[in-house]
Amino acid sequence: MRVLTRKAKAGGNPVRSNMLRDITLGQYYQTESVIHKMDPRVKLGGTLLFIISLFFFKNYAGYVIAALFLGMVIRLSKVPFRFMVKGMKTIVMLMMITVVFNLFLTQGTPLFTIWKLAISMAIRLTLLIIGSSVMTLTTTPNNLTDGMEKMMGPLKIFKVPVHEVAMMMSIALRFIPILLEETDKIMKAQIARGADFESGNIFKRAKAMVPLLVPLFISAFRRANDLAMAMEARCYRGGEGRTKMKPLIYHKRDYIAYGCIAAYMVISIVVGRLPFLP
Repeated sequence: MRVLTRKAKAGGNPVRSNMLRDITLGQYYQTESVIHKMDPRVKLGGTLLFIISLFFFKNYAGYVIAALFLGMVIRLSKVPFRFMVKGMKTIVMLMMITVVFNLFLTQGTPLFTIWKLAISMAIRLTLLIIGSSVMTLTTTPNNLTDGMEKMMGPLKIFKVPVHEVAMMMSIALRFIPILLEETDKIMKAQIARGADFESGNIFKRAKAMVPLLVPLFISAFRRANDLAMAMEARCYRGGEGRTKMKPLIYHKRDYIAYGCIAAYMVISIVVGRLPFLP
């Protein structure tokens, strides 16, 4: 997982390169804040509860409370808000498709109600994605793996390979920025050879992206093979009998965070379901 501490170098196709660098999922923003120091279990549980709460609201007052709570968390994390927002650029098309599907496939006859549902869906997606980004931007891959493994610990009773599942999820998040950087390098190399990824309609631009797939897949498989060989060379045999160099321990700030999350859940769901509010 790439740590963001410096600006990316300019060069190549600025439009496409900037679009790739705008994807913030799976990246870690290094700074000193109370959110960064929290136990990863608190952040994982809080993110999950925050996402669940978004589906209980029946009025806009609930979304206002959720936005205020999320804004407070972002402020405490010391991650620039513009960095959070720029990650939304890459999913604008997905949000538009979701809103259109919600408009035409949701039951109901009044036009105002349909538009209200579409706007609610767009707000919900925005809060959901930004809230999830806060967790990945403030949690290192190792802590994220340890937190997921601890939280899924009870599933071991049902013979679920908890350690392996957590490891796979962590590796997947770690590879996102790596593959994006590799894609950017391949595009710059092909642009230097005369490739054009910007002109033409959407179908021509999609067709122009096809030559990227072969070298990108080769690079991904090569990295996966190198990672497997490195784990094998270090005698990795899964999580059975493994110890932690830095075991997770709750501190006072973590208990305070749990209390704040519980208060948010109660207030937001109660207010968000009041029938007389807009």
